[in-house]
Amino acid sequence: MSSCSGNCSSCSSSDCGDRKKESLLAQPNPKSNVKKVIAVVSGKGGVGKSTVTSMLAVAMAKKGKRVGVLDADITGPSAPTAFGVTECQGATEGGLYPALSKGGIQVMSINLLLDDPASPVVWRGPVIAGAVKQFWTDVIWENVDYLFVDMPPGTGDVPLTVFQSLPVDGVVIVTSPQDLVSMIVTKAVKMANMMHIPVLGFVENYSYLTCPDCGKKMYVFGESKLDAVAAELGLPVLARLPIDPAVATHFDNGEMEEVDTDAMEDVLKAVEEI
Repeated sequence: MSSCSGNCSSCSSSDCGDRKKESLLAQPNPKSNVKKVIAVVSGKGGVGKSTVTSMLAVAMAKKGKRVGVLDADITGPSAPTAFGVTECQGATEGGLYPALSKGGIQVMSINLLLDDPASPVVWRGPVIAGAVKQFWTDVIWENVDYLFVDMPPGTGDVPLTVFQSLPVDGVVIVTSPQDLVSMIVTKAVKMANMMHIPVLGFVENYSYLTCPDCGKKMYVFGESKLDAVAAELGLPVLARLPIDPAVATHFDNGEMEEVDTDAMEDVLKAVEEI
């Protein structure tokens, strides 16, 4: 009981004392059809988690899969910018249809519902968490093979809501080569373990910068310490992504579907093997 997450659907224990077993999973919209849900998380902000989420979605779409992106970062939404979408497809009494990118990726974000995308969302934690939950219960995700959830950083209300309310099949953790990586990564892994959700592995972003003149790799944030941490946690490093100004330009221009995603191949394999 001391480590109980409240999510009885993923619990193997048969001894809960007097506590009634009850799943906290929220029911999806009756018109939705989502096969797999993958959460992309980070222990801290500023590591390019939204960029990695977008690249994963694009890479999977290139393989012919139907893909969705649920932007759970309510106070710092960026999915609409990455995919160049500004409004949802529409709404009926049955629910809200997400925006659709040029390449057919379904996108849902709070910025698609605001009159002014630059307006700050000044809500308390429970309200933010409730909005994310509605992106699952009220939005109609049509025949999605893989729904990637772009999570806010840390281990607060929203990550807890997603882990408990959505049927998350796996977690990809995004990090960067910095001294704090050991503590921050371990926190993220331990939260996923508490929720009984498998961690597929790590993606190290900003791993290095390739000199445009000589081609030498320069480790701007210092030598990576992720390998040692990953080995200690028994998890693989699935990808190392360089600092690439072209990717940032594509992101800002809503052109993430034009980005080269070859580096995500091992991440896709881990997702598909769930």
